[in-house]
Amino acid sequence: MTAPGIEVADLHVVRGGVRAVDGATLTVPYGQVTGLLGPSGCGKTSLMRSLVGVQIVASGSVTLGGLPAGDPALRSRIGYVTQAPSVYDDLTVEENLRFFARVLGLDGDEVDRCIAAVELDDHRTRMAGRLSGGQLSRVSLAVALLGSPEFLVLDEPTVGLDPVLRRDLWQMFHSLADGGAAVLVSSHVMDEAERCDRLLLMRSGRILADDTPAGLLERTGQQSVEHAFLSLVDTAGEERA
Repeated sequence: MTAPGIEVADLHVVRGGVRAVDGATLTVPYGQVTGLLGPSGCGKTSLMRSLVGVQIVASGSVTLGGLPAGDPALRSRIGYVTQAPSVYDDLTVEENLRFFARVLGLDGDEVDRCIAAVELDDHRTRMAGRLSGGQLSRVSLAVALLGSPEFLVLDEPTVGLDPVLRRDLWQMFHSLADGGAAVLVSSHVMDEAERCDRLLLMRSGRILADDTPAGLLERTGQQSVEHAFLSLVDTAGEERA
């Protein structure tokens, strides 16, 4: 069995008086791409922020490689992509990568590798503030890839990208997982579920399912992950009634 890289136990997060994460328990194993799927506002971002140690949690535990989330020893071992681009508008693509590489103690070869990985070689001298939204997202992803981190937490990294680049990035995520990384990718697009080794389906702060795509379809008797998700939502509603 694949060893768990990220372990979450009975996690509760309250934001703005609302229970954003409600008793989540899950694992994100090394060597797999785990998809976190659910509608916008279901708590995916709050959960991911908890994993990287930037979210105040009400209760529960989160560990990465046996260390508690937020431990300083994890800083260079985590690559995190937020929904909003997290780069400097007044620097070029290459300058952004070189800045973050210096923080991590990495050389120029690593900068070149990550720019090429997200297919931004032709834009490396452009100011980040003049890039499209999709291009900015790719710069943020390139920053997250610096140093080949052990844990990758990617919050909707393919939003706004064309189908070919989305395909190529998913291939990259699997390549990183094949190299031993624990990769968690969130999305609200159900058709991306088939690209994952394992799925976490989330609704209203709760994890409704933790299974492989095939296992989820077999469990619900549905033909697609979207219909499986809807079936689980209906079942959860009946159980609460």
